[in-house]
Amino acid sequence: MTNLTTLREQALAFHALHVPGCPLVLPNAWDAVSARLAEDAGAAAVATTSAGLAWALGAPDGDRLDRGRAVEAVARIVATVRVPVSADIESGYATDPAGVADTVRAVLAAGAVGVNIEDALYDGEGSGPLRPVAEQAERIAAAREAADREGVPMFVNVRIDTFLCATGDVAATLERAAAFRGAGADGIFVPGVVDPQTVTALVEGVEGPLNVLAGPGAPTVAELAALGVARVSAGSALAEAAHAAVRRAARELLDTGTYGALADGLGYGELNALLTREG
Repeated sequence: MTNLTTLREQALAFHALHVPGCPLVLPNAWDAVSARLAEDAGAAAVATTSAGLAWALGAPDGDRLDRGRAVEAVARIVATVRVPVSADIESGYATDPAGVADTVRAVLAAGAVGVNIEDALYDGEGSGPLRPVAEQAERIAAAREAADREGVPMFVNVRIDTFLCATGDVAATLERAAAFRGAGADGIFVPGVVDPQTVTALVEGVEGPLNVLAGPGAPTVAELAALGVARVSAGSALAEAAHAAVRRAARELLDTGTYGALADGLGYGELNALLTREG
């Protein structure tokens, strides 16, 4: 297990990577080899995608995966890379703030120094698709307190799904962001919006680093940097692309008996070497 001094150092290093105008770019990983490939490509940190991780473990995304299996996967990723790791823990793998605190302690024990916590509801409870602000703030506060009690300045990144779920505008998003920052969030993640005008309004209105979700059709990383974004995530997009490649290759093999889709694969030796690195 990673010792406390190393966790503190990695947590501080991870915080320092969130610079408005010079964003941390995260090609999100879902298992040990995808994390190692991201690191080898030059990623300064690795963040998991909860969707990709759940799929790799045979579960759908959306609070369907249990904490134990998720944390075990995070531990394998941490053991495979040298850079700081942040774990996407969906809504905390728990029904109440105490459970969120338990998840944070488990994630720290696994060696990760950041978490991503969502405010969307998937079980149909509550008055809408987003968790009430006060309730979510309690969960964030529990996460913050749990990490602080362990002596690690964990980066708590809070995802606000107002745009992703089409339930609110910039004002509603900023209201939630202020409450969550007050509860102990370090950064604010607003997926579902990439248009420059809205991103600029969020950058200016959020007190703290802003994280956006980017992919095909979004402004480039350089363009998002110019808007003041501090973190750019690919989310589940890399996992989706990888699984699309598997489907194309499988269909070609089964339908035509040819192998064209396999031509650009990484070599066995290269992948093996990445995972046999010592130290």
